[in-house]
Amino acid sequence: MFGGRAAVVLVVAGVLGLVGCDASSAPPPSASTSPSQAQTSPPPSPSVSRSPSASTSAAPVPVTGPDQVLVTMVVTGGYAGVHKEVTLRGDGTVHTDDKGERAVRRTGAAEFTELRTLLGDPALDEVSDFTRDMEGADMFQYTLRFDGRTVMTDRSVDEPALDRLVDALSEWLPER
Repeated sequence: MFGGRAAVVLVVAGVLGLVGCDASSAPPPSASTSPSQAQTSPPPSPSVSRSPSASTSAAPVPVTGPDQVLVTMVVTGGYAGVHKEVTLRGDGTVHTDDKGERAVRRTGAAEFTELRTLLGDPALDEVSDFTRDMEGADMFQYTLRFDGRTVMTDRSVDEPALDRLVDALSEWLPER
């Protein structure tokens, strides 16, 4: 009987010990701690905003006139043979084309500033003009034209500044 009580006490003590320990009460890893030894915290919860902002050093690209084309993104590929296009103009309008079905919508002031700020992210200067997984099949291809450049990607390479821009522009694409 005594052995049974001891086992119960050990189990209860172990459970109580585990309940009191979590990553928030652990001391921060020291400089001598290797990455494999360091405790990791859970990833942050998704943001409430539509898309993450550009880096803090980004300034909105200037607008020179209402007919100015700030950015054009063409999305092609996939199993269904997608071909969609979105263009942001200097007057804040977004022009879309989905296999000949065209639409024009207007951004709000905050959305227009956000898109222009994403375009002004200095990290875009470091993005390669061509990134593609040559072994990937039926992946979407994204061709973006902005600031005198053409960038082609299938998003197989992690490019945060470009990914933010593609995500923000994709929200304007027609859904089908």
